[in-house]
This record gives sequence, C-alpha cells and structure tokens, in this order.
Amino acid sequence: MASDDVANLADSLAKTQVDEGELSYKGQGLKLDNAQSVEKMVRAIQEFDGLRALRLEGNTIGVEAAQTIAKALEKKSDLQCCHWSDMFTGRLRAEIPPALVSLGDALIMAGARLKVLDLSDNAFGPDGVKGIEKLLKSATCHTLQELRLNNCGMGIGGGKILAAALTVCHKESSALGAPLQLKVFIAGRNRLENDGATALAQAFQLIGSLEEVHMPQNGINYQGVTALATAMQHNPQLRVLNLNDNTFTKRGAIAMAQALKHLRNVQLINFGDCLVRSEGASAISETLREGLPILKELNLSFGEITKDAALEVARSVQHKDQLEKLDLNGIIIRLNRKNHHIIVRIYLDDEGEPEEDEDEEEDDDDDYEDVEEEEEEEGEKTLKCTLMKPVDLCVFSQVDVLDASKTAEAFLKISSVCKEDDAEVKAAVLESIYAVLSKAFLTPSFQGLSFMSSLLVMLGLLKSEDKLKPVKVVPGHLQCLEHAVKQSYFPREHVTVLNAFMSLEPCSGARDRLKSTLQKLTPES
Repeated sequence: MASDDVANLADSLAKTQVDEGELSYKGQGLKLDNAQSVEKMVRAIQEFDGLRALRLEGNTIGVEAAQTIAKALEKKSDLQCCHWSDMFTGRLRAEIPPALVSLGDALIMAGARLKVLDLSDNAFGPDGVKGIEKLLKSATCHTLQELRLNNCGMGIGGGKILAAALTVCHKESSALGAPLQLKVFIAGRNRLENDGATALAQAFQLIGSLEEVHMPQNGINYQGVTALATAMQHNPQLRVLNLNDNTFTKRGAIAMAQALKHLRNVQLINFGDCLVRSEGASAISETLREGLPILKELNLSFGEITKDAALEVARSVQHKDQLEKLDLNGIIIRLNRKNHHIIVRIYLDDEGEPEEDEDEEEDDDDDYEDVEEEEEEEGEKTLKCTLMKPVDLCVFSQVDVLDASKTAEAFLKISSVCKEDDAEVKAAVLESIYAVLSKAFLTPSFQGLSFMSSLLVMLGLLKSEDKLKPVKVVPGHLQCLEHAVKQSYFPREHVTVLNAFMSLEPCSGARDRLKSTLQKLTPES
C-alpha cells in the first residue's frame, strides 16, 4: 500500500466514532481490499470490550478484508446491531456473497444474538440473499427485531429465499420457547413482484409480531397485495404500512381495506402511487369510519381517485383526532389551527367520471405493468372540502427534496392552482410553496442547479435531452415563482439564471411582474 494511501487510511480511522457499545466507521469512504487495509480496524474490534454495534456503512469491503474482519468478530458474543448498508460499492457481484458468508459465519461462531441487521443499498441480488441465508436461519437471528434490506435487488428468487429463511428461524426459535419477534421489515426497491411478496406474506403471517412493514416500489400487483393484506391481519401490533408505488387496483385495495379493519394500532399508511382507484378509496373510507382509531398519516395520492371518492375519504377522517396528514392525488392539505378547519384541495385529472366497468378492470389487473400519468389540463378542477374539527398542525403534501426533478414538479403542481383573486387559496398555496422550497434549498445535499434545470425544462424555457414535455404555463406558476425568488432561502445565483431565461409570452402580467422582480434582485455585473 502506498504511503499516501496509508496516511489517508490512518486519517480516516482517526475519525472513527466510539459511542457506548458502538464502533462506527460510518461514511468514511474507506476502500478496504485486503488484510493489511483493515489491520487497525481489526485491532479496534478486538480491543473493544462489550461491542454491541458495528457500523461499516458507506465504505467498500472486498472479500479478503471481510474475511479478516470476520475473524475479529468470532469472539464478539455481545454484538447486537450490524449496520452494514452500502458496504460493497464498486465490488463485483460475485465478491459479495462470500464476503457476507464470512461475516455471517463469524457471528454464528461468536454466539451473537442480533437485534438489528441492516444490509440495505448493497445490490447483491438473489445470490446475496443466499449469502445471508445460513445466518438468518441460525440462533444468532432468533432475537432479530429489525431486518433492513432496502434496495438490494433481491428479485422474486431472493424474496423466496428470504421468506423460507425467516420461516425456519421462526419455527426453530419457537421450538426453543422464544419465537422470533421481528418488529421492523424494510425491503423497498427489490422487484419482489407477486411471487416474492406472496412468499414473504406467508412468513409474516407466521411471525405475527411486525410493527413496521416497508415494501415500496416492488412491482407487486393485486395478487401480492391481497396476500400481504391477509398477513397483516395476523400482526395486531402493526403501526406503519408503506406499500408506496405498487399496483393495488380496486381488488387489492378492497382486500387491504378489509384487513385494516382488524388493526387498532396503525398510525401511518402509505398507499401513494398504488392505483387504488375509486372503489378502493371508498372501501378504505369505510375502514376509516369503522376503525384505525389512532391513525396519524394516510397517503392515497396519485391513485386514480375521482372527486366523489376523494370527498368520501376526506369526510371519513373528520372524527380522527390524531390525524396529522392526508394526501390525496397531489393535494395540498392545510390544517388551520385558528379556525379549526381542514381544507382539502385536490387536483383532478378528469371530470369525476365513473371508471371502466368490472370486466375491463379485471383485465387491467392481470395485464397491468405501468400507467403513465396524463398531463394535467389547464383549468383543472380544485375541490375544497371544509370539515369542522379541532387540530393543531399545519402540514402539506410530502415531497422528496433530495430529488430535484420531483421538487420542481411538486412546485409546478402546487402553484398551478394559485389564484390572484382568491386570497384563501393563494395564501395556502404560498404557504406550501414556502415549506417545500425552503426545506429543499436549506438541505445541504439538495442539487439546486438540477432543480433550476428541471424547472426551466418544465416551463418550456430549456430544451430537454430526455424529450420531457413542458407543462402548460398558467399564471399561478409565475405568481409563485415571483414570490419564491423574494425569499431569503432562494440563492441569488439562481435569480440570475432565471432572469436570463425569462422570455415567456403567455401570462404576460404575471411574467412581467416576475421579470421586474428578477431584474431588481440580479446583482450588477
């Protein structure tokens, strides 16, 4: 190893955090290829009495380095938490399973009793699941409470292997009088699809102790959703259910609604982008009226819900004293403490017409893969439903501000309903715009220039290499942009960029006011 590399490694190791019972190398970007590269780490592990948590996330570990670390773990019987996400960046897929096998075997040999195992963001595929199969079946995981496998590319095969391993773990731990009490299961972005989800549902039904289940973006259709719904009924302590961006259709949504009636501890439900449709939303409304007494958040956004079904959902939550957030198809929710009102505004892509008949939908259930969102038409309808109810919070639709493009899209959707002549609507929109953009620009990792590029493309001021279709510009877009550039969070360099590109012809009044503001704020060269 070159002297500079040794110096860099020594400097990184000097940053190692040692909390009570925890040894952390989190986010140090160490490239650990061989035994020599982990000498100091191994020594630290060996000398750490009572090691209960080891954080290796944000580094990259080769097979030989993993085997050397594993050797040091063979005597660490107190280890309970393995935070090992994002640990194989730049490694060949073939390197990951043997590295995992070495580490797993060491934990078994040590007689450790794990509570947390986090291997998220490792993209190891089905073979990686095989690499932890022995560990998951062993007594080391009989005490497991949290299993985090987000974004691992498991696929259907990996999902089935994982389900079988968890089933064995539960059966063998039960035979010893202390059944597996898994509480948190996270496996988003794994393409589990119906078969993988169904296999896991069978394991969940057996386990019965889950409190949080996160399985977004897995390509699960109504068959898998129905299986998961059945499983959830057998987990009475469930608090969080996140199945965002799967495909329920009405059959899956109705099955899930029936299951939720039996659960009294659910606080957060995320069925956004799940195509629950109006019938599914109505079924969920019935469940809201009859059950879910302590629900705090419900997301049914972008689910092809008509106006009447959305109203039904809104009315069904008025008795929910603990509700803080309701998200319906791109809506803004404003909970006004002073007036004790809930104001719900829903952007509708249609006129509230009935959906296709039963036969057509059943065909869609079987063949559905992706549904592209239709471009919202100018003059889209705004629905306002005011419900008398005491609340004490102001919230808005959740936006992933780490995604600059989605933030720009959210800005345009929210601002599109701003009306100069409706003070109440304008105030609510500007309040939400402020909340979204201030959070974005004050987030250190937010890509401001990417946001500006996306915004300019969507406004038709910049050509997209991806052939992204611009939105139809309405006055609300420019009114809100005029408001945003005046705020202290908005970077001055972005003002200069906007001023240079400002050449819109429609909505001239709003455009001229914005251009005037931009010129005043642009620093003189």
